[in-house]
Amino acid sequence: MKTVLTIAGSDCSGGAGIQADIKTICMNGGYAMSVITALTAQNTTGVSAIYEVTPEFLEAQLTAVFEDIFPDAVKIGMVSDEKLIKVIADCLQKYKPRNIVLDPVMVATSGAKLIKDKAITTLTKYLMPLATVITPNIPEAEILSDMKIESKEDMEKAAKTVSEKYSCAVLLKGGHSLNDANDLLYGKDGKEWFIGERIDNKNTHGTGCTLSSAIATNLAKGESLKSAVENAKQYISGALSAGLDLGHGSGPLMHNYNL
Repeated sequence: MKTVLTIAGSDCSGGAGIQADIKTICMNGGYAMSVITALTAQNTTGVSAIYEVTPEFLEAQLTAVFEDIFPDAVKIGMVSDEKLIKVIADCLQKYKPRNIVLDPVMVATSGAKLIKDKAITTLTKYLMPLATVITPNIPEAEILSDMKIESKEDMEKAAKTVSEKYSCAVLLKGGHSLNDANDLLYGKDGKEWFIGERIDNKNTHGTGCTLSSAIATNLAKGESLKSAVENAKQYISGALSAGLDLGHGSGPLMHNYNL
């Protein structure tokens, strides 16, 4: 069985973060391991508190995983502290895992910036050049490319800029909701558009976490990047189409729809 490590924050309501990642990895045929960057008190209506781990404890978790069950792929989610980012980067450079999927969580759906400018600089300097693929949404890609994205042509230009600047493939998500947007994959092999399936479901909590974890799992299984993205998007569509409706806000996906 192929092994996948997720490095991210915990979502106590189970819809996003570590919990969504573990469900996704398991349902896509991988063995899931987790390194927690922060505990969050959150649900479908928002985040009320965040408790970050120390750099020392983060390093201890990473060492425990890499020195025993080496991951075939690594997914990195939200890391808001520059010291934690450096610990992760140092570990990846030391152990050199083959497949790294980075979800550069910077901007919330509401448009609010989730990490400080200094942490963004650290992320782009130390982590992004190590990634196999990064999965920004449009607001995040605007920050990374330093340009406004308002059209298909803008998406292509921004993805090309980011890919060449940081030497990694870019999956630029066309909107905040994966069920009503087209995504663009840009890398050394050129560009590939993925047409999003329109699904009438307001419950999209954790879609970004789920997509990046599914891609990482597919890469761990030996799929090409194009195939990994294509199959991950199919999984997302199935989890949305199942129509799970929990909570008072934007609810979680049905990760186990295919059981």
